[in-house]
Amino acid sequence: MSGCLHMPCNRPEWLDFTDRRNAVYSVVAGSLFAIGWWIMIDCAARHPSSAELNHAYHTIGVISTLSLIMVNVVSNAQVRGERVFTNGVCGPAGARVWLFIGFVLGFAALLGSSWILVATNFYSTSLSVFLQNAFIFASSMAFKFGRKESDSWGS
Repeated sequence: MSGCLHMPCNRPEWLDFTDRRNAVYSVVAGSLFAIGWWIMIDCAARHPSSAELNHAYHTIGVISTLSLIMVNVVSNAQVRGERVFTNGVCGPAGARVWLFIGFVLGFAALLGSSWILVATNFYSTSLSVFLQNAFIFASSMAFKFGRKESDSWGS
């Protein structure tokens, strides 16, 4: 029975994205980020009063965006402490702390938006806040872990 799992499954040449992996994941991450903010901007346009959409809810999206920037500014080589990045101000330990704070902000924004989803009476606005932060968090993870770092700038 396990022999059926060894069938060759060849992809067509036009579907091979190994050379363009960074470009594909950058487009995916940018699209997720844009969709997240588009959902929130649409919700703010539909519900302009503060009674339906509390304007403080935008702060969570800003924190999630700040988390995306913080997580993706630090490269994996800086976290590992490779030879090139050892003489910085804080070194690899500072890069790890910066990355940890970025992840904490991202998870906190996602938990905050989940709290708003559960605790608010207006379901469409709270769902918009949650979806915005979920899309931004997914964008951050796709951009951080989907791309492959190269040794030189040209490749």
